[in-house]
Amino acid sequence: MGTAERREASDESVAVRSQARQGRQAPDRDIPVRRRAGDAVWDEQQQDCRPLWVEEPARKHPMPDPVRSAAVRAVIIIAVTLIQAMVAFLCTLAGSWLAFPMVISSVASTVVATWAVVDVWVTRQVWSQRYGVVSEPSSTARALRRERRAGRRQERAAQREQERIRRRGAAGQLSHS
Repeated sequence: MGTAERREASDESVAVRSQARQGRQAPDRDIPVRRRAGDAVWDEQQQDCRPLWVEEPARKHPMPDPVRSAAVRAVIIIAVTLIQAMVAFLCTLAGSWLAFPMVISSVASTVVATWAVVDVWVTRQVWSQRYGVVSEPSSTARALRRERRAGRRQERAAQREQERIRRRGAAGQLSHS
């Protein structure tokens, strides 16, 4: 077998091998692929493949929607403010006529950005007060409420008992004497 014949054979075998591999491997790891029985190379490759990441459950609850939207709004406003401040600084260094208007707008944007951050904080507090009350079993307030409820239950039971006694006593009387 000459060099040319070997080259043709090796090129052919490379092409055959790559086609065979492409038939076995999926372009994405999430796509299931049919494999042939007894394919030892495939089994070894499957054992070596690990997922790129493993999803873990979130430890904290995600931010409520109103708080999240206020936070996104605040981040966008802060980013624009920082860009404005940088442009004002560069215009000042360049001695451009645009420096003064940019400084004035940067000051105004700083006030708006501060307002946006306060809005996030207030929105979070309001949401927590409306929906985020967490009562734990060890909470003192919960124990006090439980005691008050038990006391009111006992008072109502005692009143019902008194009413029952009063009705029985009144039902047994024939006259008012």
